[in-house]
Order: sequence, then C-alpha cells, then structure tokens
Amino acid sequence: MEVCVFLVSLCASCVGGICGIGGGVVIKPVLDAFGIMSVSAISFLSGLTALAMSSITVFRQRKLQLVDQKTGGLLGIGAILGGIAGNELFHAIKTAAGDDAFVGAVQASALGIITLATLIYSAYLRKRIKSYTVTSPAACILIGCFIGVSSSFLGIGGGPINLAVLYFAFSMDTKTAASTSLYMIVFSQSANLLSYFVKGSFPAVPLHYLALMILAGFLGGMIGSNICKKISAETTDRLFSILLVLIILICVYNTWRFSCSPAVF
Repeated sequence: MEVCVFLVSLCASCVGGICGIGGGVVIKPVLDAFGIMSVSAISFLSGLTALAMSSITVFRQRKLQLVDQKTGGLLGIGAILGGIAGNELFHAIKTAAGDDAFVGAVQASALGIITLATLIYSAYLRKRIKSYTVTSPAACILIGCFIGVSSSFLGIGGGPINLAVLYFAFSMDTKTAASTSLYMIVFSQSANLLSYFVKGSFPAVPLHYLALMILAGFLGGMIGSNICKKISAETTDRLFSILLVLIILICVYNTWRFSCSPAVF
C-alpha cells in the first residue's frame, strides 16, 4: 500500500503542477476511495502534499514571472485568511457530527459539485460569457479568502475552482492562472498548517505515509513544472478537462460509500 500511496501522490502532484490545481484535489478523493486512513488524516496529508508540490513549483517558475505580484499578493492574503477559516469550518463540522464518515460525505459531495460546475464553465461557458479584470484590493482579498476556505475545508490544497475563478474574475490565460493558483496554494496551505500547530490538533497519521507523500509532492512538482514549460495551453486545457471528469466520478463513488456507512445519518 505504501507504493500505491507514493505513486498516487507523485502522479497527482505532477498533473496538479501542470494544471495548477494542486495534487490534493486528486490525492484526497483517491485515498478516500481506498479507505486506508481516516478522513481527517487524509485531509491533512493531502493538503501538506499540495503545499510541498506548490512550493517547489512556484520556486522553479519564479523567473518566468507569470504571477502579477500585486494581484497575487492580495489573493495570497485572502488565501491565508480563508485557509484558517476553512480549517476551523472542517473541525466545527467534524465536532458537531462526531463522525468522520459524515464529514467525508460532505467533502466528497461538495468537491463533486464544485468540480462539475468548473468543468461546465471551463469547457462550455468560458468563451461564451464575459470575463472581468478585478483590480479592487478588497475584492481580490475576498476572492482569495473564498478560494482559501473551499480548498482548506475540502482538504485538497487547491482545487479546480481556483482556475475557474481566476479565468472569470481576472481574465487570465491558462498558464498564468495555473501559476497564480499554485502561488495561492502556498499561502492557504501554510496558513492551514500553522492553524494545526497553534491548536495542536494534528490528526494521527502514519509517519511513513507523511514522509512518502511529502517526497512525492516535491518530486511531482519538479516533474510537473518541467513538463508545463514544454506543452501548449491547449494541451493543458485538455488534460484539465479529463482530470475533472475523473475527479467527479471518484467523488460520486465516495459520496455513495460514505453515505452507506451506518454512522453517517
């Protein structure tokens, strides 16, 4: 199982680095489907893997200057606030439900709905409806906060919604949106990790999985950033659409699996 977890994390981090969605959006639902750890542990590990992947990718892409520092900085501030709020929301729902399976069902269904909406927008509506170029600092922070909350609560590091929002609100092209998304993931997941430290609420995780997944995040980020430089935006868009379909299918399965647990309702 260790080899499987490493390969899933590596492939997810590689594809996430190319598309700008963070590997967690693949790692979280896939490991949930395997059922090898608790929902809380998988959320923590997938977010940490996404942080490792996005950090190395952003560092390697720094010379390309794809991220506008002013807009990216404001979105990053919002992502920090959202990352903390999303972590609090996750723990509040888990405490109120007292059941890991219930939280897993909520996460899986929410991620599936968000991913489906993103697929519809990216594949069919992006070129048909007007996009904007938001410049208000307050609006940028609020947008970053919204993305940070959703990513942190879902335990995915960064998700498809990042790109859809950046396309719509800032009229970014594919590669700029991908780089900006990863930039935001660094902020939101750093804040999420800090929240765990401050509260001392780390879930029980197998240390060998922790080491393997962080290593996979770094390696996947390096591989993904290299591939990203060599492929076209059109290829990236096609890969993104295929990935969204796979995520939706896994989320449907996970929602059914968690909902069938006797302790959910």
